[in-house]
Amino acid sequence: MAARPLINVYSTTGAKSGEIPLPPVFTSPLRHDLVRFVHTNMNKNKRQAYAVNIRAGKRVSASSWGTGRAVARIPRVGGGGTSRSGQGAFGNMCRGGRMFAPTKTWRKWHRRINTTQKRYAVAAALAATAVPALVMSRGHIVDEVPEIPLVLEDGIESTKKTSAAKEILLSVGAFADVEKAADSKKIRAGKGKARNRRYVMRRGPLLIYSKNDGIGHSFRNLPGVEICCVDRLNLLQLAPGGHMGRFCVWTQSAVEALETLYGDEGKKLPNSVMSNADLARIINSDEVQSLCRPKKETRKTFPAKRNPLKRIDALEKLDPYAAELRRQAAKDMAAGPDIEAAKKRKREKYENHKKYKKQGREFIKKASIQGDVCKDGFNPDEE
Repeated sequence: MAARPLINVYSTTGAKSGEIPLPPVFTSPLRHDLVRFVHTNMNKNKRQAYAVNIRAGKRVSASSWGTGRAVARIPRVGGGGTSRSGQGAFGNMCRGGRMFAPTKTWRKWHRRINTTQKRYAVAAALAATAVPALVMSRGHIVDEVPEIPLVLEDGIESTKKTSAAKEILLSVGAFADVEKAADSKKIRAGKGKARNRRYVMRRGPLLIYSKNDGIGHSFRNLPGVEICCVDRLNLLQLAPGGHMGRFCVWTQSAVEALETLYGDEGKKLPNSVMSNADLARIINSDEVQSLCRPKKETRKTFPAKRNPLKRIDALEKLDPYAAELRRQAAKDMAAGPDIEAAKKRKREKYENHKKYKKQGREFIKKASIQGDVCKDGFNPDEE
């Protein structure tokens, strides 16, 4: 078996103080689908039952008028003297009626989750905490953190002052994530403001310890910081919202405890579907390529015929002269009409009209002085 990689252990001052082997649980496959499924069902197990009053909308005495009165058969309030009498009642479409499908307290609120699924989901969430890309994609600020996963000495488990806890996080570069959580605190949007959950705040680091010698009292006042015992790892804390990659700060004894909690001596870890996840290398290997069929030759494609009546470049291939005429006509049309030339043409047309009209008048005048052809009488036999 290949040697496992080592992770560094840092002191409370931020200096490197030792090395420990990486627990095998951090190499579990990342099953995002399983984490989301288990988280969704676990989150339902803390809901409180609610329902409307079983008599809501049905406290009035009403009965249907039956048929024959040209009104709907919905139950109607009896009595008289008020606007309420004769109104529809009970139905969900009526004013003051019951709701459709009233909520019941015996709804199925809780979900049973398979134990192996929960264990595999926790293993996947733990493995995701050791991937810096997933931790950063979740929104945590770990730019100044020396290493992921971040392991500190067991001395922090006896820290009893919040000021000392702040100095420890500052020394290892993890306090920037605490400030991010503190700056994100805002008033909730919605009715939850009046239901004992007025503020919302983003998650900060998760501190995982092995023995509580005061660490719970020192870190609990830092905004966004949560603490958890390594024996009671919770998926709701490791993957809030069903998103893997929580920024975790470990104590050395907590990391060493994972050796016995998971692996050969403890809980069974999920097996990887593939021993080598480099698909590109597998597909392009000589062993796989030798069994593949040769590459198919692509059929020769022909471009679609272009209409020369609509496409000037297609017209240019057939008749360059016609294409040039069309371009020139387009330029003339874009340039607009020449006003001075139009006025000149109109003037010439008017002068020609006057000249032809004058010639016509002279011809009529000349023709009218020839005399009357029937002056001596009209004889059709004369030639």
